Amino acid sequence: MRPYFELESVLTNGVFYAANQLYGLTFTARPELVGWHPESRVFEVTTEEGLALGLYIGDFYTRDSKRGGAWMNALVSQSALLGTDTSVVCNNLNVSKPAAGEPTLLTYDQVTTLFHEFGHALHGLLARATYPKFSGTNVYRDFVEFPSQVNEMWMLWPEILSNYARHYQTGEAMPQHLVDRIQASSAFNEGFLTSEYLAAALLDQAWHRIDADTTVADVARFEADALTSVGLDNPAVPTRYASTYFAHTFSGGYDAGYYSYIWSEVLDADTVEWFRDNGGLTRANGDRFRDRLLGVGGTQDPLEAYRDWRGHDADLQPLLDRRGLN
Repeated sequence: MRPYFELESVLTNGVFYAANQLYGLTFTARPELVGWHPESRVFEVTTEEGLALGLYIGDFYTRDSKRGGAWMNALVSQSALLGTDTSVVCNNLNVSKPAAGEPTLLTYDQVTTLFHEFGHALHGLLARATYPKFSGTNVYRDFVEFPSQVNEMWMLWPEILSNYARHYQTGEAMPQHLVDRIQASSAFNEGFLTSEYLAAALLDQAWHRIDADTTVADVARFEADALTSVGLDNPAVPTRYASTYFAHTFSGGYDAGYYSYIWSEVLDADTVEWFRDNGGLTRANGDRFRDRLLGVGGTQDPLEAYRDWRGHDADLQPLLDRRGLN
């Protein structure tokens, strides 16, 4: 599929296009604004009324001086208190840079990652809070992945996919049989993957339930006992990470919160259902989602904001359907 996923088209005709259709945002390249590295690219973000919303910086290529992975940072957070009406946000990926003159062709996973990380960027750009402490992605840890996972839905949305997934040489749209195969395989191995993830999340919880007077002398025994207690000590489905290199358990801000990815996916899957039932990618839907959920950041309890937008608590069934576990 890589010939259909050329970086510039994915970014401009996919990621930016979806944000324009949903929120009315326009992204204008500002090459005269210098980022932290010559390969970082700066875009000015404006509303459909022409008002400045902020700057988006994309740093997509890997290099020796850059840490691995993909992430979003808010360099300047919106804040009414400080009179900061505009945000500066960035996305970092680690895509291999092609030879000079060659196109940058992404894998399916890299396209997913770009849409995902851009969801975090939108969370920062669309913030409308008084205090910077509650602006944008400054929300409860088990809610922070929700906007990014929602933004992934547009990757395969028909009118978005047809706008960006075109062969870099011929301009032909991605054949429907490839799209059908992606969708047909989406639930493959989800029983294993879900069990593997839940085992890691529950092990994370077990470590953080230890009191200060408890000493763990045998890490392997602790892991086995923790998994047995929840019915997940299955040798065919080992934990995703052993405790000794499970970074999310003891660093990075996810301590006791590794479950947040699948919890955010409960909200995300229920959100996809709402968009499907209400006309999909429309400005009216975007305004409602932005005003009642994305823009409020940490100024409101996220579940209260979700109920205000959705009309009820998130339903688990859409996630079970998505993973083929129903």
